[in-house]
Amino acid sequence: MDIQGRTFLISGASSGLGAACAQRLLQNGARVIGLDINACPWISDSALWGQAQERYWHGVCDVTNESSVEEVVAQGIRQVGEVSGLVTCAGILHGERLIGRDSLASLESFRRVMEVNVVGTFLLARIAAASILRRLEATMPQGDDEDNGVLVLTSSIAASEGQVGQVAYAGSKGAVAAMTLPMARELARFGIRVVAIAPGVFETPMMQGASPKVRDPLLKSLVHPKRFGLPEEYARLVEQVVENSMLNGTVLRLDGGLRM
Repeated sequence: MDIQGRTFLISGASSGLGAACAQRLLQNGARVIGLDINACPWISDSALWGQAQERYWHGVCDVTNESSVEEVVAQGIRQVGEVSGLVTCAGILHGERLIGRDSLASLESFRRVMEVNVVGTFLLARIAAASILRRLEATMPQGDDEDNGVLVLTSSIAASEGQVGQVAYAGSKGAVAAMTLPMARELARFGIRVVAIAPGVFETPMMQGASPKVRDPLLKSLVHPKRFGLPEEYARLVEQVVENSMLNGTVLRLDGGLRM
């Protein structure tokens, strides 16, 4: 699917993977609706902004709040048009042992991880697919192999290699991976593809705040390159997923050979 002239909905767009994806797609001529619980700091600092300000709309919302997300996305669609693609980068990391030294794992924290990482992904996928279908009804594309839209979901290598203390996080990312193929099969008749990316450890604000005790063993486990991934590298894979119509119903690892 061509990127230029298409509208993409991106969650977690204020920083990290989401910000890199928004900027990459804008550079390729896309229109972007960015969502985040925070305002978007890179807008005023980016040299790209002077060229892309009419093609970017940012909305502040919590991806677990159905009515808020629907309202904000509707505003964005009115500004830049019905969407052709989705990239879900909003997510939270949580580490806690099931049986701690002094207490059991927090049920509230577990629910919050599931709400953001799983329910938020499901909610955005539903909204994006509906928007794509509205656009199709208006344009009436022809051909059985028409590539009409793509949903890119963010899973994690923790989905299959979760560590001690990652019950909530690994479970949530495993759910995202498991949702990918059923979505792809359901939406195939509309020419909409669904792909998940399972990144390893990336230099995002979430990871940059980690202590050397957490970071150093992960660095030693990498095969090549011996560094954490860059958000721009994730964004390049998103670009390739959008453009390559044969990528569908699968989970792609992007991890430098890391096995946790």
